[in-house]
Amino acid sequence: MTEIYDLIIIGSGPAGMAAAIYAQRAMLKTMVLEKDVPGGQVINTYEVDNYPGIPDITGFELSTKMREHAEKLGIEIKSEEVVDLLLDQTVKVVKTTGSEYQSKAIIMATGARWKKLGVKGEKELTGRGVSYCATCDGAFFRNMEVAVVGGGDVAVEDAIFLARMCKKVYLIHRRDELRAVKILQDSLLKHDEDKIKILWNTELKEVIGKDQVEKISIINNKTKEESILDIDGLFIGIGTDPNSQLIQDKVKCDEKGYVLTDDSCQTSVKGVYAAGDIRQKTLRQIITAAADGATSVYAAERYILENF
Repeated sequence: MTEIYDLIIIGSGPAGMAAAIYAQRAMLKTMVLEKDVPGGQVINTYEVDNYPGIPDITGFELSTKMREHAEKLGIEIKSEEVVDLLLDQTVKVVKTTGSEYQSKAIIMATGARWKKLGVKGEKELTGRGVSYCATCDGAFFRNMEVAVVGGGDVAVEDAIFLARMCKKVYLIHRRDELRAVKILQDSLLKHDEDKIKILWNTELKEVIGKDQVEKISIINNKTKEESILDIDGLFIGIGTDPNSQLIQDKVKCDEKGYVLTDDSCQTSVKGVYAAGDIRQKTLRQIITAAADGATSVYAAERYILENF
């Protein structure tokens, strides 16, 4: 007889690990599936200083602690890529590249990925001066000149953070006003132009360098004037896209692909939940992802008790 799990969690970032811990404590027969290195985006975060009770820790260390906690409780974690989901039946089916599993409930915790600009040189120089995480890589550019692309919370936070260690920061924004929350804008504008210089109505055209970022080509979208900026590093802070390809045509999502849920993380399909950065929400942080993991397990447990 095919084994039926109570719960299968897809993804092993903070949302997935928190869900695994809560599920194991609830004595649900649970498995975690992860196609890549366990930990999610947090493993690439240089410093985490806003997770309550654990200050001054790297993302990798925090992720490791979460995984060790889950493993200590006896959680089953398998490194397999999920390729399809059958959700239109009472017992759900999860198909991977090599196996097929059945489960009473599923939690999608596959997170999100950094958005790319798609300009010339970006891909080739990623990891060689082009970065998507200032807190991960900022220390490599101490006392150097860097540029940040974007005008939202992420980009403004990155510029402020980099100004602590870099000689100069250019903030490149395609509009004439920022989209970041006011408190971040106020903090940014406290810096003089010798430290943080905002290039309004400006777009990035090309990243230039042989083995490392050396300069960038930019254009003012009002005057059409093009120029070259000599920099040592480029940080792209234009947000994320959800890793929801597996379920975009199976549950309701918003126009950006983020999964729509209720307050219990329940999707439009009963028994299927979304936790962490994959779902539509106001704030995407480690702590909110972990909270989603706990909430989704609580809801899944009630669903299982009522339907099986």
